Amino acid sequence: MSLTKGRINRTGIIKFHDAKLMVWEEGITEARNAGGWAGAATWERQFKRDVFSRIVQTLNRIGWSVMPWKDADAYKAIALNRRTCSKGDLQAELSVSGRCIELEMWQDVQNGENPNGGRYDFNKEGRMTYLQRLEMERTRRKIRDYLCNVFTGYAFEPPKVPSPNPDPLAYFNSSWNGEYEKRRGVDRFERGADGWPSDKELSSWSRTDRDGLKLNHGEIRWLRDSKGRLLRGRVYGGINDMWIFVYGPGQRDFTHRHSKSFFTYTPTLPRKYVEPCEREKKLKAELQAAIAHMAFERAAVLRDILKIDAQEALA
Repeated sequence: MSLTKGRINRTGIIKFHDAKLMVWEEGITEARNAGGWAGAATWERQFKRDVFSRIVQTLNRIGWSVMPWKDADAYKAIALNRRTCSKGDLQAELSVSGRCIELEMWQDVQNGENPNGGRYDFNKEGRMTYLQRLEMERTRRKIRDYLCNVFTGYAFEPPKVPSPNPDPLAYFNSSWNGEYEKRRGVDRFERGADGWPSDKELSSWSRTDRDGLKLNHGEIRWLRDSKGRLLRGRVYGGINDMWIFVYGPGQRDFTHRHSKSFFTYTPTLPRKYVEPCEREKKLKAELQAAIAHMAFERAAVLRDILKIDAQEALA
């Protein structure tokens, strides 16, 4: 351990995910290469002393009760690397393993589904009440800020934006800007006044739709989904000629498609239409599934449909 003006020289990444705080460091690999497994063990002990212990101290300081691990009697070999924590209705487990430390929080008061308790539920943050979420968020931010102040090379990596709703540009930047850009506060790709990749950046790829019209960020286009149904939405991005298509307000109301997938609506378009190649692909997949399940009567029907489609295509 070395000090720089009262701070400790350690490098690591802190992440948040679903009521969890995670810390990763890379130094254990170098320690193992330099001193074998003994070197790795020494590194792990120092990691626990420097980081794990400080997280315990921070939890105690902000009002959490940190106790020995509740399963210590059953699993003595790993008991010293775990703690059971609580504050009000919130429960937590703090653990260190190798180069990783995790603090996972949950509650067992409401909205539980797993019979074994909230620890084993998905979407732990979403099941919390407003006040529980505030306390959970306060806890992990306090720990994050303390660790980033104590250790010279610690950095927080914000979670990726999961959906272009409600902010398509934030979603695009979260997907395309790497650690280099995020740490320096810059964007990957040259940007226009609207914040999206400039015309110069997009000139490397074709950016025309099925009708031969140029695609621009935020423009309305139409698309057919996997079932051939019409969707209306807006296009964004365009890097590698792949565009984000947002067709609704929900978190999952978007897709990524090639520019040639989009078109302008005309009243003569059928409400539902499947491209012949897509229809053939699906029919062949259904045929293989029918054969695999020994549904030979269904397989014969699908075979005949494929033959008719092939004959019509040649006609």
